[in-house]
Amino acid sequence: MDSTAYGEGGETQAIKTGAPLAKTSDVRPARAGDVREAATQEPVTELFAPSQRPTEDIMVGNRLGPGSGPEALGMNPATEKLSDVLAKMIPYDQTGEIAILYQRAASRGL
Repeated sequence: MDSTAYGEGGETQAIKTGAPLAKTSDVRPARAGDVREAATQEPVTELFAPSQRPTEDIMVGNRLGPGSGPEALGMNPATEKLSDVLAKMIPYDQTGEIAILYQRAASRGL
């Protein structure tokens, strides 16, 4: 059932006839048994559990750390400097904290 305000039904129907609507594949919800089975395949590590990789540097995977960074996952590196992003946020900063972060980032060339 369409959710339209009174009198908008005709306009909505006209819009729908202007172009074909997208077709979706037959999507069915997962069965409870499938969800339980997927959940038991690999245990979830608790947030404060001891590290399962104690010899691995904490910065691995970070673009500033050792080893492969986000490019290993096919992720493009940021094209905009941190200081540029923070500069855009300064006009909306009510506390002055963004301005402080901006100054720190700019002084480090980030």
